[in-house]
Amino acid sequence: MDKKIAELYDDGKVNDAIHQLIKKIDQKPQNVENYLQLSTYLIEQGSADQAQKLLEQAQHLVKKPQELSYNLSVCYYMQGDFDKALALLDQIPNDDLTLYQKALTYLKLGRSQKALAYALTIKKVDERVQELLGDIWMSLGESRQARQMYLAIPEIKRTAKVYFLLGVSTLEADRVQAEQYFAKAKQMDEKYYKRAMNQYASIMKMLNDKEKKK
Repeated sequence: MDKKIAELYDDGKVNDAIHQLIKKIDQKPQNVENYLQLSTYLIEQGSADQAQKLLEQAQHLVKKPQELSYNLSVCYYMQGDFDKALALLDQIPNDDLTLYQKALTYLKLGRSQKALAYALTIKKVDERVQELLGDIWMSLGESRQARQMYLAIPEIKRTAKVYFLLGVSTLEADRVQAEQYFAKAKQMDEKYYKRAMNQYASIMKMLNDKEKKK
């Protein structure tokens, strides 16, 4: 990775960083690192389609095209092409990054048990992995385990999504606490909160109905 370009990017000079990397690629079209750095920036900027085109072209130019596979799999994942993403991930050694991406992709495919199997083998468990494990447990209907995972995320690192799902996973056990989590999620990101409320409407109704029957 070019550190000077990385500094530019981190300082918010995104276009400058991208232009400099394009220049470097034109000069040395066989250098894998430049493609990886540029595709990472494009992915982060929400241009997964451009990153995908770049990496697919690069596959024919670099000596070890498999070194591009992880970033390319992320592009496919972001564009909803989960089978293509998995096909690439299966060709890469199972380090923590690959295991995380596999678990994420299987979760999107609705294969939660398989997602869980991969997620549980990740060695370095940070808040990203804890959130993923929470999401997987939620998809399996195991709200207690999901809640434990979300609670393990330090408060400073919790997003509106994490607070919302803490609310959902706590609702049955402690309604007052759940409402506090929902309020926090709404305060952090009202747009997300409204969207999530619609998404989880059926679950909320089921839990509310259970409550009424008690």
